[in-house]
Amino acid sequence: MKTKNIYKGKTGERLAIKYLKEQGYNIIAKNYKTTLGEIDIIVSNTDTLIFVEVKAREDNQFLLTPAEAITPFKRKKINQVAAQYLARHQLRHVPVRFDVIEVFLQEGKIEHIENAFDSYIKF
Repeated sequence: MKTKNIYKGKTGERLAIKYLKEQGYNIIAKNYKTTLGEIDIIVSNTDTLIFVEVKAREDNQFLLTPAEAITPFKRKKINQVAAQYLARHQLRHVPVRFDVIEVFLQEGKIEHIENAFDSYIKF
């Protein structure tokens, strides 16, 4: 089961990266890890640094959408890792955004949710 979930996650991330490139985003990092956690993809557009969480599902049999499955704890972790990234790269005054990309594998459908959750980053 774990191997299947890893495959599903990697496939979802690959499709999300392809989508983001097609939309004109600049891919900065994939699977950015710190001791606190991981951010799936970091991208930029003209003036904003965007931290992207990818959620892939084979079907939509669950009551929650993939984005709704991102718990408050997970959002906090993503914010903490993002803060570490910004500090490490000395990006103190760069506008940031947190997006979610839902990948529905069976349908081949991608939903991009911009500003999916708030930033808790404080400088």
